[in-house]
Amino acid sequence: MAGTELLLSMVEARLARNGNGNGNGSNMESGEQTQQELEKIEQQIARLQVAAGPDENTQREIQLLNDRIQALRKDMESSHSKAWEKTELARHPQRPYLLDYIERIFTDWSEIHGDRGYADDPAIIGGMARFHGEEVMIVGHQKARDTKQKVYRNFGMPNPEGYRKAMRVMKIAEKFGRPLFTFVDTPGAYPGLGAEERGQAEAIAHNLREMARLQIPIITTITGEGGSGGALAIAIADRVLMMENSIYSVISPEGCASIMWRDPTKKALAAEAMRITPEDLKELGCIDGIVPEPEGGAHVDHAAAAALLDETLQKNLTELTKSPVIALVDMRYTKFRKMAQFFTGDE
Repeated sequence: MAGTELLLSMVEARLARNGNGNGNGSNMESGEQTQQELEKIEQQIARLQVAAGPDENTQREIQLLNDRIQALRKDMESSHSKAWEKTELARHPQRPYLLDYIERIFTDWSEIHGDRGYADDPAIIGGMARFHGEEVMIVGHQKARDTKQKVYRNFGMPNPEGYRKAMRVMKIAEKFGRPLFTFVDTPGAYPGLGAEERGQAEAIAHNLREMARLQIPIITTITGEGGSGGALAIAIADRVLMMENSIYSVISPEGCASIMWRDPTKKALAAEAMRITPEDLKELGCIDGIVPEPEGGAHVDHAAAAALLDETLQKNLTELTKSPVIALVDMRYTKFRKMAQFFTGDE
């Protein structure tokens, strides 16, 4: 009994020291280690319980140990819940999608179809509009709510022709000197055989290169979930913003958990460890700003969410238009080159 209690005390002390393994630094490994240690302690307690028999004092002590383990698990779950809560809100079916924002923020919307090479991809929409009287171009992912529309929009997962259509819109914006607004909300690029055959990776890579040198102001907003290169292909921007309850990552929490632990149920732990929330990404320098949402989330009040986004877009566009285009391109390139540089040669 004393040995089991000592092990449990060591786990409690480490969690207190590391802040419950909340995903900072190497805490993904720490969280996994803690889970394994708690499982071993539970196995020891189960053996003690059998050996103790009807001894009430021993059973009482065993129950206290079990209570401490449950309290630890509850603390760990609460530390991981914030990122997963934002993930669920980012995927909420009633969350406003791009066309909802276009309806409330922009005027004179005129959609452009097709990539002039293969087909039109409804998972990405683009076109011309006016933003408070100024002519702009818009590109973004479009999801849907009912089954028929979800299939039509391919669940917001673009094919290569979608990215090529997006680049077509971007080139029009550059030709006429119009600011570009892009909106990201996708689980990722479509991984189907046809998409790969038609050059999915090449289409994404082409967009990354071309967006880096477009000579126009570019503002990207992550409105829901931004997954993998499928999101980044329209997100090389002068300003990258995230809605308060959105996520941005290279893989889904479920996918990460399946790879790291071969257990997708550890998705909440993975979500926290991956640091996919706006607050984390702002701290890491991967985004430039966070757009507030109405209380309860954007799905509660589409109009209020659009008004808050409208205000943020106006502010950022005003700031960007004060800089020469050449300076914008240089700063954009430098910004993305510096991302993930956490160490210097002197350290």
